Amino acid sequence: MTTANIQTPTPEEFYISYPLYEVVHFDENQSEQGWKIKYFQGTIDTYCPWCGSHSIFSRNPEYVQHDDEAWVRDHMFPIVLKCSRNSSHQLYFLFRVEERSIQKIGQFPSLADLNLFDVKKYAPVLDKNYFRELTRAIGLAAHGIGVGSFVYLRRIFESLIELAHQEASQTSSWDEAAYVKSRMSEKIQLLSSKLPEFLVQNRAMYGILSKGIHELTEEECLAAFPVIKIGIEIILDAKLRAQEEQKKLQDAAKAIQRLASEQKI
Repeated sequence: MTTANIQTPTPEEFYISYPLYEVVHFDENQSEQGWKIKYFQGTIDTYCPWCGSHSIFSRNPEYVQHDDEAWVRDHMFPIVLKCSRNSSHQLYFLFRVEERSIQKIGQFPSLADLNLFDVKKYAPVLDKNYFRELTRAIGLAAHGIGVGSFVYLRRIFESLIELAHQEASQTSSWDEAAYVKSRMSEKIQLLSSKLPEFLVQNRAMYGILSKGIHELTEEECLAAFPVIKIGIEIILDAKLRAQEEQKKLQDAAKAIQRLASEQKI
C-alpha cells in the first residue's frame, strides 16, 4: 500500500487517472477536496468502451451531506457514472476511506481500458516497438507500478530525441562532437529547431524521468505519471499536426499539378 501526499487529485483525476490502491491523504484543511470525491455531481469526459468513443459521463443525483467532515469516518462507498448516450453504459468505482485518506479499491472497466483508446492515435508517429512501450507504461501505472512505467516513458522520450538527432545530423552545420559531449538538456537545446517547442521549454521532463527510475519511490512515480504522460502526449500531438500538415501540403501540390495539367497551363 502506498500513500501519496504530493498533490490532492480532483475527482476526475481520482476516478480516471489514479491506479487502484493509491492512498491519498487529506489534511484537515483539505476536507472539502475529500468531500467532493465522495459526493461528486459533475460530469466527466472519458472513453466509453461500449460506444467505442469519448462520451460524457455523469452521476445520478443523490442525497448529499453538506457537512465537509461527513466523508471522514472509516467506510467504503461506490460511485456509478452513466454514459450520456446510453445510460446502460456505466463506469463503476469502489472507494475506501480510513483515517482521512481515500483509496480506489475497485474499478470497471479497468484504468487501462479507459486510457489506452486515447493513445491509439499516436501509432503513426511512433515506431511500433515504442508505441507498444507506451501502452505498457499505461498498463503498469494502472496496476500501481510507477518506476517500471517510468522506464518505458524514458525510452520513448529518448527515441523522440534520437529521431530529431538523426534529422539534424544530415545538415552541413551539425556538430556531432559537441552533441555527443552534451547532457540531455543541452542536447535538446541543440536540437531545438527539430523538436516541438513544448519539449524544448520543458526539457526538465527527462530529469524527472531519470530521477524516477533511480531515486523516486513507487508512489512518487505514480503521482507524477499523469503529468509526464500528458507532457509526452503534447509532444506527440505536435508531431501528429506536423505530419497532417505535410500530408495536406503534398495532397494540395498534387491536386494543383493535376489541375494545371488538365488545363494545359
